[in-house]
Amino acid sequence: MIVPDSPCRKSVRAVALVVLGCLLAACGTTISGQPVASRGPAATTPYVDGGLARLLPDSSQFPSGYPAVVLPNDIASQAASDLDGILPGAQVEPGACIPLAPTAGPVVSVGTDDDTRATLTVELVRTDQPLSKLRDQLQRCGTVRAGLGGTTATITTELDPPPPLDADDTLALRRTVSSESGGAGLTRKMQSLVGQIGDVRINVTYMSYSDGRADAEALDSLFTTALSKVRKG
Repeated sequence: MIVPDSPCRKSVRAVALVVLGCLLAACGTTISGQPVASRGPAATTPYVDGGLARLLPDSSQFPSGYPAVVLPNDIASQAASDLDGILPGAQVEPGACIPLAPTAGPVVSVGTDDDTRATLTVELVRTDQPLSKLRDQLQRCGTVRAGLGGTTATITTELDPPPPLDADDTLALRRTVSSESGGAGLTRKMQSLVGQIGDVRINVTYMSYSDGRADAEALDSLFTTALSKVRKG
């Protein structure tokens, strides 16, 4: 007898397909210049902190229309790399733009709009670096090229005014990850709100594959919820 898929299984499968699509988006041409191997969180085995997972928003706290699941640790690590646009073991140019490794995490929850494939992602890590260090890096790394296995993607990042919320520090950014092969459906656009409370960094990102406007209201709401939950501990 065939047992029908549960909503949870369907959600996990949908998230896995989104992650796979992000991985495929790195296809392109060979990087020129002097790339440097990524030594960031994507290239290492993360230390899993059980306390971080308890700080993720519950699925019921995600905005309506984005049924959410908590990702298994291995997929969570891939999803975090997708948010950076840099895959495990990639060659990065400029080398100073390699993402900084966290001290623990990531833990990740993803809500997916099944109609549009747009996602809302909450990523939590522990870090011994202030958010200002990430801000300084992003200001120097407006355009980054990341290659893996003879293929490359271009990552462009722009900083927006930070949201004035209850955190030690916050920043906002818009990011595009595009394949230089020009394949349809392989360019993804992200809008992220990032905050830090103590050693916990909170990244909430809206990601889509279309040129439509981001769901800013849902993004703002989820970021506020995530900050509040971390603040309360």
